[in-house]
Amino acid sequence: MPAVDKLLLEEALQDSPQTRSLLSVFEEDAGTLTDYTNQLLQAMQRVYGAQNEMCLATQQLSKQLLAYEKQNFALGKGDEEVISTLHYFSKVVDELNILHTELAKQLADTMVLPIIQFREKDLTEVSTLKDLFGLASNEHDLSMAKYSRLPKKKENEKVKTEVGKEVAAARRKQHLSSLQYYCALNALQYRKRVAMMEPMIGFAQGQINFFKKGAEMFSKHMDSFLSSVADMIQSIQGELEAEAEKMQVSQQELLSVDESVYTPDFDVAAPQINRNLIQKAGYLNLRNKTGLVTTTWERLYFFTQGGNLMCQPRGAVAGGLIQDLDNCSVMAVDCEDRRYCFQITTPNGKSGIILQAESRKENDEWICAINNISRQIYLTDNPEAVAIKLNQTALQAVTPITSFGKKQESLCLSQNLKNSEVENDETVPTTAASVPEAEQLIAPGTPIQFDIVLPATEFLDQNRGGRRINPFGETEDESFPEAEDSLLQQMFIVRFLGSMAVKTDSTTEVIYEAMRQVLAARAIHNIFRMTESHLVVTSQTLRLIDPQTQVSRANFELTSVTQFAAHQENKRLVGFIIRDPESTGEESLSTYIFESNSEGEKICYAINLGKEIIEVQKDPEALAQLMLSIPLTNDGKYVLLNDQPDDNDGSPSENRGAESEA
Repeated sequence: MPAVDKLLLEEALQDSPQTRSLLSVFEEDAGTLTDYTNQLLQAMQRVYGAQNEMCLATQQLSKQLLAYEKQNFALGKGDEEVISTLHYFSKVVDELNILHTELAKQLADTMVLPIIQFREKDLTEVSTLKDLFGLASNEHDLSMAKYSRLPKKKENEKVKTEVGKEVAAARRKQHLSSLQYYCALNALQYRKRVAMMEPMIGFAQGQINFFKKGAEMFSKHMDSFLSSVADMIQSIQGELEAEAEKMQVSQQELLSVDESVYTPDFDVAAPQINRNLIQKAGYLNLRNKTGLVTTTWERLYFFTQGGNLMCQPRGAVAGGLIQDLDNCSVMAVDCEDRRYCFQITTPNGKSGIILQAESRKENDEWICAINNISRQIYLTDNPEAVAIKLNQTALQAVTPITSFGKKQESLCLSQNLKNSEVENDETVPTTAASVPEAEQLIAPGTPIQFDIVLPATEFLDQNRGGRRINPFGETEDESFPEAEDSLLQQMFIVRFLGSMAVKTDSTTEVIYEAMRQVLAARAIHNIFRMTESHLVVTSQTLRLIDPQTQVSRANFELTSVTQFAAHQENKRLVGFIIRDPESTGEESLSTYIFESNSEGEKICYAINLGKEIIEVQKDPEALAQLMLSIPLTNDGKYVLLNDQPDDNDGSPSENRGAESEA
């Protein structure tokens, strides 16, 4: 090791400028060493702090690995292997935490503590001696200045002696402090080298010990475990790559679809509508009233569940009930300046919610689905098949009239054969009658009335410019006799489907064609709402009465009914033709189509009996014989049909059969 520069103690008493100049070099070196030592101590303390933080971090890591098992993952299936692996890793981290704790303690003892001691002992000592040396030098200079000012002429031996002693004491004190200060500066040159290397030796030894113990621990226990974990990770990575490739292919396939998928109303001209839906889901806009005339629209997710319409806002966990769809009605409505709106009406007739679909197809399918659900199809064993069967009428409505006519022709032939067997006790060969064309029965483009908004007679008067009756539907006594004066009175529950003008009443085919056109128009225009009425058949009139207000909606003279028939397949469909005179002297023909709770044949039977009563009223004997042919009940009423409850009819006993009183 090369020689170290030092201050000569022999020159301390003389205190020459050369000695002072060399002293300043040593002092500058001590100051630089102090600054560097402070910076080195900060770096070492940072290392020690990081090691302490590592201990806390590994401890927290071990606890967190154990906490994975306690997490309630919604998709935690198949995590058993991961949990066991993390448990093992937690034990390894705990052992590693012990090593980190030992390393932190060793760094504190062998690295940080020596540098702190060097700074607090050696550097602080040099700084203190420097201050003492400065004070002693100042006292010596003051005493020498006082001694130099002693007078030359008037010498005072006593004063001279005292000043001399003071100078000697100050010089001795300066000499002592300078010797101590010089010795400390000289020793600092050796101590600083030891102070720089000793902490790093402790740091290196601590790290070596840490890595040595860590290597022993990992080499003995971790090799096989890490190998198995690596294999597991590699297999998972392979599955991930395969799944990512599949998702990439699926993504490309989904993105390769036609741009029309992203357009809400791309098939507005001819949408492919599924009318057999018994459940539906999708986003709709819900109309909310915010004031007397102001409204807002909110986009929500709607779905059907059984007979309920559910609503679920975005981000909600579950949906809530917004409307009971059983026995409700739904129809398209015009709403402000928005398209594709429809309204759900409750069974009691109150207006329900108004919703808006994003396209014509969605609008029609929602209306069809809600209409199917309102019929409680979802409660049947095979709801899909029932929905298809109930909507077959709409499918038949768009088939050519010739096929429909041929079916009715075959039914008429079979009925004629049965009648001929009963009358003649033998089968007489008959030829099929020609079926008239649709244009011969109903004029093309004839308008259809879907609701009884006015009494039927007033509706006819408005179209032909004739007499108007009371717009509220009440009947006049002189026009319609009281029901008590009639020999026949039978009430049926019916729902009005539609009415339209016809060209002839010579055949029942015109009623079948009117049924076809009315049902087809309702299916095409998504009109499902029907007006329920009580149809009262007497020996004088047919009367439609409002079931709630008991006000007559429409009245028809029984003599004006020229044709009536029930559908051959759908037993609940019934219709009749009314002949009314016009102001021009001619007569108009209109057909009315209904859906009944009971069989349509019962209504036809009651109408036919009423017309027979009218015919025989002029002949008392014939009337008596007709009434005697009808059996009586215990309370004196005539039983016109079998006194049994109607199929699928929960109405009271007045709907069970046609009854009359003499």
